Amino acid sequence: MQLGVIADIHGNSRALEAVLEDAARRGITEFVDLGDVLYGPLEPRRTYELLRTVHLIRGVSGNQDRLIRDAARGRNATLDFVLDDLGHEPVEWLRGLPKTQVVEALLLCHGSPSSDTTYLLEDVSNGGPVVRAEVEILKDLVGFEDLAVILCGHTHVPRFVQLKHGPLILNPGSVGLPAYDDETPVPHFMETYSPHACYAVLEKSVRGWTASFHRVPYDWCAAAARARELGRPDWAQGIEFGRMT
Repeated sequence: MQLGVIADIHGNSRALEAVLEDAARRGITEFVDLGDVLYGPLEPRRTYELLRTVHLIRGVSGNQDRLIRDAARGRNATLDFVLDDLGHEPVEWLRGLPKTQVVEALLLCHGSPSSDTTYLLEDVSNGGPVVRAEVEILKDLVGFEDLAVILCGHTHVPRFVQLKHGPLILNPGSVGLPAYDDETPVPHFMETYSPHACYAVLEKSVRGWTASFHRVPYDWCAAAARARELGRPDWAQGIEFGRMT
């Protein structure tokens, strides 16, 4: 088994295109997606059309996919833009995505198995991400502890964590938004300190599971300019610099 693992594209079609080209050069033909595909002040419809050309063997819904799916217009300008740009078909596609999926020995989720807004691996209580204690991670994996690999996204921070008494957990990082800030559960920054698009390749060998992370250059200045054009300098900052500070 060799899989491209992508997450948190956030409507950044330029980043996704670069990732797919890089994966093709590496011989990666099958992908799983961990959600938050289309929400963002960028190019959501083009992202959808590009993703539909991919051999996507499984996908799950993210918290901002849910925001699109359940949206009422007028909540915020970015959401209204996304809905206008997407049209009907992509929203219906989002409605068909499950919250979690099991593929052989792999669990796919966005945040955690029980919540698309939970940070499975990260504690942000001090304003930035550090890996949580194993006992706390395991509390969010009840019922899934015997699986070999958990694939999650949501934090945008690449991680490869082997629990001592549980599964391997892989977060591939974000294809399209390498840094952001949030107020929940406390004010915090998620920063990768690089504007590169990020994805991972997961492979099973005779010795066990291996993963590689790949950071791919693309025209992030153009993507950032698009975000600024649509009134989101915060997104532009994260896209162009991989930093919010």
